[in-house]
Amino acid sequence: MTSPTPPARHTVQVRAGLDLRLHEAGQGNPVLVLHGGPGPGSLSPLVGHLAARHRVLAPTHPGWDGTARPDDLDSVPALASLYLNLLDHLGLHDVTVIGTSFGGWVAAQTVLDDRAGRVSQLVLMDAIGPVVPGQQVTAPTGPPPQEPAPTGGPSPRSMAALRTYAGPAMSDAGLLPRFSAVTCPVLVIWGGDDTVVTPDFGRAYAAAFPQARFELVEGAGHLPLREKPEAVFALLDSFLTPRDATAHH
Repeated sequence: MTSPTPPARHTVQVRAGLDLRLHEAGQGNPVLVLHGGPGPGSLSPLVGHLAARHRVLAPTHPGWDGTARPDDLDSVPALASLYLNLLDHLGLHDVTVIGTSFGGWVAAQTVLDDRAGRVSQLVLMDAIGPVVPGQQVTAPTGPPPQEPAPTGGPSPRSMAALRTYAGPAMSDAGLLPRFSAVTCPVLVIWGGDDTVVTPDFGRAYAAAFPQARFELVEGAGHLPLREKPEAVFALLDSFLTPRDATAHH
């Protein structure tokens, strides 16, 4: 008999004065999923897909969707520390961390700061964070005038939180060289038509890790999960499956 799945959406007090909003689903090897600017709703299809075989934890970054952001939670390392505290609080090991766009930066920082060795795999999707020489990050300015605002686009409050965490440069110049110390397997998924962070930015990101695989999703922009979900799921499944198979021996 399987134990009951925890409630789908609840809050966890990871530290005094902060209730972290968490969406949990499924059972199996744990996967921590970190959203970008559009917020946790943009990752619902991913959570649904992964929950068939994994215990998925999808937190809402404090400051998004009406959640409170304490004043000292004002940088990517502070946010990464919060998520390492969450894994510690839940007693989780052998965790795969998946991050998209800004969430990818937080995911990469979480792996870098993981002193307890809780994280065993990293997946980055069109992630920002490092400074790559010769590559510019073009922040999305919102929808083109002829299009309505996308459902699930960042709200002004979410964008304010994003700017607080990311800082004025929206990047960390010291990040790229530190990735050489990351020993876990890394999968880097990139939209072939991404104009926010180009595929060349993604290739440089992947090349900075000792054990990274770079996969281009043709015909997708900055949000391949929204534009080409089946292609993304196929890449994720092939990356995660060998681990799922060995976990049972």
